[in-house]
Amino acid sequence: MIVLGVDPGLANTGYGVLATGARAPGGLAALDGGVIETPAGLPIERRLARLHEAVEALLEEHRPDALAVEELYFGANARSAFAVGQARGVVLVAAGRRGLECSGYTPQQVKGAVCGTGRADKQQVARMVATLLGLGGERRPDHATDALAVAICHANRAPLGRALAGSAA
Repeated sequence: MIVLGVDPGLANTGYGVLATGARAPGGLAALDGGVIETPAGLPIERRLARLHEAVEALLEEHRPDALAVEELYFGANARSAFAVGQARGVVLVAAGRRGLECSGYTPQQVKGAVCGTGRADKQQVARMVATLLGLGGERRPDHATDALAVAICHANRAPLGRALAGSAA
């Protein structure tokens, strides 16, 4: 299975592409990862259009079997939350147009899947992502690491989800 993990944001959207199973010796393998940036000076509709184009290109290049996206965290800044929600919506539209399975995970679920606790800090998540994927000490942008963590979360949960769906049928 190929999973595209996404950490959505208007200014910076992290993405991570992960292979599992037979496509990944050792169980999990990072195929790609990075950050899609949109310039602050552009109108929001152009920023969202650029994000959509970039996500479409990733979907075309990697042809994932599933898309995993971090759920919206409201925190204290509502304006920021709305911008993240719009970016998340653009990502879901791109996936939906291709009929791609999408799953959302809260930050606590992602941290729990990667670190064993939903209270892990960013450095702990980054270290565990590097360890789980055999990436060594190479420094990556936080948003890209977070997106790989979302993909790992999905890879760990997908078999259980499929089993539960099969037993309900």
